[in-house]
Amino acid sequence: MSFNFGSCRGIKPGCIPAFYREVYEKICSPTSGNVEREVFKSLLVKSQLSSPVLSQIWELVDSKTGYLTRSGLYKGLALVAFAQQGKHPSDKLLENSESQELPVPVLGDLSEVTLLAQRLHKGSNPAKLNLTYSDICNLDTIEVNLVPEKKGIFLKHVEYQVTSKRFNSIVYRRYNDFVSLHELLLARFPYRLIPKLPPKKIVGADSQFLEERRRSLLRFLTVIARHPVVSKDHIVQFFFTYTGEETQHKIREVFRRVPDEFATSELSSRAKELVPPETLTEFANSRDQIRVILLGISRLKNIADCLAIRSHSYAVDMAELGTQLSNLASEPHGTTAWATGGSTIWQEMKKGFHIISKEFNLLSTRALQQAVREETMVCERLNLLLDVLVAHRILCERHERGVSADHQRALSTMLSLKKRQMQGVIRGTDSDTVEYLENKMVAQESVIANVELRNCFSLHCLHMETQLVHAHLEILATVLQSLVNVQIRGHSELAEVWKLIEPTIMKCLPEKTTSGSNGIS
Repeated sequence: MSFNFGSCRGIKPGCIPAFYREVYEKICSPTSGNVEREVFKSLLVKSQLSSPVLSQIWELVDSKTGYLTRSGLYKGLALVAFAQQGKHPSDKLLENSESQELPVPVLGDLSEVTLLAQRLHKGSNPAKLNLTYSDICNLDTIEVNLVPEKKGIFLKHVEYQVTSKRFNSIVYRRYNDFVSLHELLLARFPYRLIPKLPPKKIVGADSQFLEERRRSLLRFLTVIARHPVVSKDHIVQFFFTYTGEETQHKIREVFRRVPDEFATSELSSRAKELVPPETLTEFANSRDQIRVILLGISRLKNIADCLAIRSHSYAVDMAELGTQLSNLASEPHGTTAWATGGSTIWQEMKKGFHIISKEFNLLSTRALQQAVREETMVCERLNLLLDVLVAHRILCERHERGVSADHQRALSTMLSLKKRQMQGVIRGTDSDTVEYLENKMVAQESVIANVELRNCFSLHCLHMETQLVHAHLEILATVLQSLVNVQIRGHSELAEVWKLIEPTIMKCLPEKTTSGSNGIS
């Protein structure tokens, strides 16, 4: 057996180092056995050779097919190793090394190259998402925080600090900037999941409303920044990186004429191939399934809200209990023998109330911390899942209102034209009229073909967005896990405080205080 390295022939298998085979197994396609061009170029960068040398190596191995075969990869690895030895890359080097073991290049950690290869191989089927929720989360991490002071001389407004891990950026945005982004994304990606924005409240925006809107804007940007298609668009990059003035106007000015995804996607021309015959049936079933899931998650969210509200109420009650005990301890009236009949129990209890009231304040603090954990780790995650599910429902409605209606109108017009043409021919209408109708029909046929492609493209996108929804359903598993952990931690912390209170009460209250004989404590 021999390996053909371009112009080099007859290199024996024994000349191939084991390292070459290990690299090939890590980065080759599991189906074709080839190595993608992007993967090999990423591999070249690991050699830390200069750009001119890397370009020479690429020219020597490039087969103009967009990928390398096994022998092409081996040739590239050999040329890299020779270049690292200070030799000029050429086919001559390989010819002179036919009977010797090829040198091993120094490439360092190849984990990034391997991950790139895996991602490319996963994405080889455009009708399969092949993303887990962890993969989605790794696309970006977003933070949205309220800027403490309000900007503006006459008209005050709220400003948000927006941070993107992917773009390594920190920018400042107003609510209207989000509105511009939302409108542009809807126009650019009419067949993708675009979450709703929270409402704009102009007058009387209290701190609770502002916090809820901040959380909603964070969820909106999180879904956008982690969308496998939308996140790659220049509109999104502009929003996360532009540092100039008047973002809402500038972003519209730059992108107002950008066509929608169908007009620019490489998949548009083959959209019919991407839509299997059972798509409409599957779409109807999955849509109904997601509707049921949405109802269930909405109910779970209401329950989670009630848990957080109860924790807040518990915190308020414990704080009030401590306050009332403190008030009783400070009760100013003197105690006379006439009133007590010689009993000292009230005076003794008042001394203990001061100490006990502090413990109840600690209970209130722990309950408040529990409420915050329930809101952030349970409620907000459910809100994120709800945003995705609602966005899918709106997308389905948009599909039915838009593309399908356009398609039906185009078909109706086509049938009308055919009828009129047939009637014209039968009635002997002059040839000019018939020719006009024929020309118009031909033009309309191209429109229909376009609408059919658009409809197929929309269905393909719906298919992918439905898969994206199912990937997000993993959130529910993390929510349930968080709910268990939060409740265990919360109840444990409260139990610890109650255990602290018990001996304090035993010390501070009269020793003879026991349960009554009638069973009432």
